[in-house]
Amino acid sequence: MKNSLLVLFLVQLSFGFAQEKFKISSAEKFQKEINGEYAAAKTSPLTKGDLASFKTLDFYPINEKYFVVAKFTRTAKEKPFEMKTSTDRKPVYVKYGEVEFTLDGKALKLNVYRNIELSKQKKYKDYLFLPFSDLTSGNESYIGGKYIDLKIPKDNTIAIDFNTSYNPYCAYNHIYSCPKVPLENDLNVEIKAGVKKFHD
Repeated sequence: MKNSLLVLFLVQLSFGFAQEKFKISSAEKFQKEINGEYAAAKTSPLTKGDLASFKTLDFYPINEKYFVVAKFTRTAKEKPFEMKTSTDRKPVYVKYGEVEFTLDGKALKLNVYRNIELSKQKKYKDYLFLPFSDLTSGNESYIGGKYIDLKIPKDNTIAIDFNTSYNPYCAYNHIYSCPKVPLENDLNVEIKAGVKKFHD
C-alpha cells in the first residue's frame, strides 16, 4: 500500500513545473496533461463512476496575474517532521525555505517543503512541495487547498505559477492519503487560478 501511494504521488508530480517567465502555452500544456492523466484509467484518481463520464476538469481562466517571481529564502537547520494527511499516514517532510511575494497589494509568505523519501530519488532530488489554501478554498476551490510543484532554485528568486495549482487526489476519491495544508500556508487572499473543485 505504501509503495502504491508513492507511485501515485510520483504520477501526480508530472503535471509540470513553473517557468522563469509567464507563458500561456505552459499553463495550457499543464491543463492538457492533467486532463490526459485523469482521463486514462491507469493514471486517473477518479472513481469508476466519475471516470466513465469525465470530459475535463474545471479550470480558472489562465491569468498572468497569478504568475509571480517570489523572493526565496533557504531556511537552514530545519528539523524533519511528520506531515499530517487525510489518513493516519505521516510522510516525513522538512521545511526547505520560504517564498515571499505580493498579490493584490498584499505581502504574502508561504513555506515550501521537501519530501525526505522522495528526495532520495535522483529524478526528484530537486523537487519542492508547495501546498496552500486561500479564500476560495471551500467555495470555488477544493476545501482542502491545492498543491504546486516547484524545483529548488539556483538563486534567491523562484517562479510560482498558480495557474498550475492542482487538487490533492483526495478531492476526487476518498481512498487516497493526501498531505494537509499546514496552517501557516493559508493565504488571506483569493487565488483564482488553477484547478477548481470537482464536486459541489
